[in-house]
Amino acid sequence: MRLRQFGIGGLVGLLLATAGGTVLAQASESPTATASRTYLLGPADVIEVSVLGRTDYTTKGRIATDGTFRVPYLGSVTAANKSVTQLADELAKALEAGGYFNHPVVNVSVESFASRYVTVLGSVNHPDLVPVDRPYRLSEIMAKVGGAREGGADYVIYTPSGGAPRHIGVLDMGAGDPKDDPYVGAGDKIYVPDADLFYISGQVRSGGAFPIKPNLTFRQAIARAGGLTESGSDKALTLTRAGRKIRHVDLDEKVQPGDNLLIGERLF
Repeated sequence: MRLRQFGIGGLVGLLLATAGGTVLAQASESPTATASRTYLLGPADVIEVSVLGRTDYTTKGRIATDGTFRVPYLGSVTAANKSVTQLADELAKALEAGGYFNHPVVNVSVESFASRYVTVLGSVNHPDLVPVDRPYRLSEIMAKVGGAREGGADYVIYTPSGGAPRHIGVLDMGAGDPKDDPYVGAGDKIYVPDADLFYISGQVRSGGAFPIKPNLTFRQAIARAGGLTESGSDKALTLTRAGRKIRHVDLDEKVQPGDNLLIGERLF
């Protein structure tokens, strides 16, 4: 019985036993390593190829732009668009067919993932091209870039490769429903826009522009601006919305993007 061991990260565990001339093998891998077996190699990925028990046969390098990789004895072989399992199996067969080794145990490991990535842009702490070596949840990718920065929206625009964009709320993403925290794949795009703003000025302690949070009311907006000054009055409010002035404001009404609230002075 021929024995081969494949997998991301190399040989994790190998138990050998013989019974009636048969060699049995069992490998133990982490869930991440198992998931990584589905990763398809591509240009710029750095891989290592080795043969078990042969310290003289180990090579590491970057897959070329044409998708090939050079290995000893065999020269350039096609590595792109193959899983590590497929590539290791093909190399083992080729090395045996060429008479270089007898029943070689070939291992292919990925040292650096570079060809397949998710693009994350916008109001995040670390915009980046995030390599994906296995299926990741949207929340995991967001964690890798440090999440949304101050002033970022409370939702992301997620565009699957070849699909339509979706708006997914950050709170929904963390609520546990899988449909609001989908798996992302190579070529997907994640964009966090700047938050919609409202403006507050006049008799408040810290006026300015502030991001709108879900279900924010004018009462909460005043508190967000540090509260009223000693001479300020929540009865003397003027709201400018879409170019129109509104003088009677319900403090429990929801703030809308672009709202400009002016706090007047109390009458003595």
